[in-house]
Amino acid sequence: MPNESDARWMRIALCQARKGLGQTSPNPAVGAVIVAAGSALAKGWHQRAGGPHAEIEALSGMPDPALAAGATIYVTLEPCSTSGRTPPCTDAIIAARIGRVVVGAIDVNPKHRGRGLDRLRQAGIQVTAGVLAEECNLLNVGFNKWITTGLPWVIAKVAQSLDGRITRSPGEPPWLSNARSRRMVQYLRSTVDAILVGAETVRRDNPRLTARIRRRAVQPWRVVVTRSGNLPVDAMVLTDQYRDRTLLVRNAEWGDLLKDLGSRGVTRLLVEGGGNVLGQLRAQELIDELWCFVTPVLTGGDKPSFGGTGIDRMSDASRLERVRYKRFGDDLLVTGHVLRAAPTGKARVH
Repeated sequence: MPNESDARWMRIALCQARKGLGQTSPNPAVGAVIVAAGSALAKGWHQRAGGPHAEIEALSGMPDPALAAGATIYVTLEPCSTSGRTPPCTDAIIAARIGRVVVGAIDVNPKHRGRGLDRLRQAGIQVTAGVLAEECNLLNVGFNKWITTGLPWVIAKVAQSLDGRITRSPGEPPWLSNARSRRMVQYLRSTVDAILVGAETVRRDNPRLTARIRRRAVQPWRVVVTRSGNLPVDAMVLTDQYRDRTLLVRNAEWGDLLKDLGSRGVTRLLVEGGGNVLGQLRAQELIDELWCFVTPVLTGGDKPSFGGTGIDRMSDASRLERVRYKRFGDDLLVTGHVLRAAPTGKARVH
């Protein structure tokens, strides 16, 4: 177990790191804080791919560089030890004469795993690893999956009635959930690299599929899966200022689509429906995480939030771990990671 002080400072570094979700891909989100004599001297977070890493941001923010000598730096992810678009962070830490490095998660990339820690130890720096490791790893589940498989972490989001429907009358607003829930969805969008919907959602709701509450250098990719290619010519995803960030995908296999998105640097993919799309992904066990907003109404109808033929037996049901519940007014948000067996075979988008 980490000592109370180390855990406290790592939580502050995690708060810094969360600012980078959706901003840094295909790099991970990382935060850092430099501490001496029980006080924070500087903080930093990785703001964009190709830009300074969190450790460099923190070192650059020091009121006096000489104060780094003997100080402790808390970093949510193992410092890099190789040159890429930026120099190795281990070199900068050593040059600053940092006395101790406390790390949350170890880099899962086999080419880098543990090398940064070895480099620091060889330089005589005290290293403590694994402080709040689970929280630090959960922050970067998208990067971790992408760097090891080339595929994005798939988040399914649905807003449904108590009876599991997304039924709405024509001409009415395209929402079941309340304004507070919709603002939370905007936050979720701001943390991902791409948002996917089916063509029917575009035809019915004409969504923008943009992230609008956090400033972003680049909007997420907008992915529309379609069999016919029949979309309204005035659809916002085809005509607005971000139209070059829209991908139309016809008759693709889900595995091929996810690989293509991974090749574009998409580490976190948000799927917003409709029920046919979500049902296919559930049936193929391709969903990694679920965000389900439940609104206390009964609508009935033939629009289930997850379509398809359903399961043959309860042992086939998708189950969640790390389940959390949060209220937004009368709405209830249920989140969790999906437990599943390894997927088998290929499935075509239909």
